[in-house]
Amino acid sequence: MQPTLVAVAHGSRDPRALPTVQALLVRIRELRPRLDVRLGHIELNRPLLADTLRRTPGPTVLVPLLLGRGYHVKRDLPAAAARHADARVAAPLGPHPLLVEALYERLLEAGWSRGTHTAVVLAAAGSRDPDAAADTRRTAALLSERLGGTAVVPAYASAASPAVPEAVRALTARGHHRVAVASYFTAPGRFAAQGAAAATGPAAAPLGDHPALARLVLRRYDQALAARRARTPLELATA
Repeated sequence: MQPTLVAVAHGSRDPRALPTVQALLVRIRELRPRLDVRLGHIELNRPLLADTLRRTPGPTVLVPLLLGRGYHVKRDLPAAAARHADARVAAPLGPHPLLVEALYERLLEAGWSRGTHTAVVLAAAGSRDPDAAADTRRTAALLSERLGGTAVVPAYASAASPAVPEAVRALTARGHHRVAVASYFTAPGRFAAQGAAAATGPAAAPLGDHPALARLVLRRYDQALAARRARTPLELATA
């Protein structure tokens, strides 16, 4: 039997967040119908991750619906996995070309076009962890390549700088009069709304249930299983 995939969302007070994540899980189940796919939240929404794990017997892979390395990925999720009989944590979703493809298509949906909109701000949640910032910068560089060399500046809603409005103002001062905002969020929420409000050009929707995101969740699940199989019997026995 395949290990259960538990998609781990952050959680949000925005009433649109839970239906958005549930729609993403529907896409994942459509891609792999025989796989048991469940949902757990770190906070704010039910089911909470601890409750999901309590109801999930057997091997489990936690796939964070988080976009880079940070406190939740490095601390909270490993701690939750350690309390389960047989669970491991997959890598966060970003950075990855599939994630960039979803960002690109969300910008197109919002009305972005090369030449008309000369710069993009990649609006992310923000973290004090330098690895998280490095992951966001890498995604910004990949998105710039996907947009044909358009300037893409990472900016943050909290805990890091520049803030999204500051990045938009800086680009405007450099002559970019219609600055688009790419929403580097899985689901709607306060931070995503604040980032969109700062745009002077198109404001893309969060990644949501984009098909590329569903494929990426399964890619991270498969990678976690492959890494486990690659470990020696002694490593597995002492893990």
